[in-house]
Amino acid sequence: MSAFEIAAIVLAGLAAGTINTIVGSGTLITFPTLLFFGYAPVTANISNSLGLVPGGLTGAWGYRHELRSLGPMLRRLAPASLLGSVTGALLLLVLPPAAFEAIVPVLILLALVLVLAGPRLQRWAATTSTGRTGQVSTGRWVALLLGVLVAGMYGGYFGAAQGVLLLGLMSILLPHSLQQINGIKNVLGMIVNLVAALVFLVVAPEVVDWTVVLLISCGSLLGGVLGARVGRRMPPALLRGVIVVIGTVAIVNLLLT
Repeated sequence: MSAFEIAAIVLAGLAAGTINTIVGSGTLITFPTLLFFGYAPVTANISNSLGLVPGGLTGAWGYRHELRSLGPMLRRLAPASLLGSVTGALLLLVLPPAAFEAIVPVLILLALVLVLAGPRLQRWAATTSTGRTGQVSTGRWVALLLGVLVAGMYGGYFGAAQGVLLLGLMSILLPHSLQQINGIKNVLGMIVNLVAALVFLVVAPEVVDWTVVLLISCGSLLGGVLGARVGRRMPPALLRGVIVVIGTVAIVNLLLT
């Protein structure tokens, strides 16, 4: 492994940890970086999931003040993320690599659409949030739990834009500020990455590239801290533009290999 490759993977982990804490979609940075250096898609995905766990931990810790009063809600939502993550991780291991290579470009495209639609979705959610009393109806809870379950499955299988999915879903269904919702998103995303990583370690440790895991971990650990501190100062349009460019490169790379 060259010095350039080492630096590129560490920096990709740093960017992914930062972006995951701010919005989500950090996998759209690390995954195509690993593909560029010739790693097999399934190995890249699993090693990436393991490497991003430290960034999820520091990102969730950075939002601890916003989460002080939301412990009961997190305890209700966490099992759905856990179950979804296990299901998605097992699907990744059970389905043949050819299926993953066919599905991932579609998932990345969906992620990019969600990233681009994020501002409109948030504006629409704001127009529907008037008149809330702070209570969540039974129907909203059911929809929220199902949505968190599906997002967990998606995150366990691939992960890109899981945070965007969660932000959009919770912005519509929960009567909390966007900062609080982002804190919940960071905790649920961390649970999904951690649980999926544990499944991979137990079921298919031979697929993991531990050098890649270590390099991404070093970057994402610091990225989670940076994302929690400076994320709200970053221009959203610039961030979305970077994600779209890198995601497009990933799609082209997958289709040509």
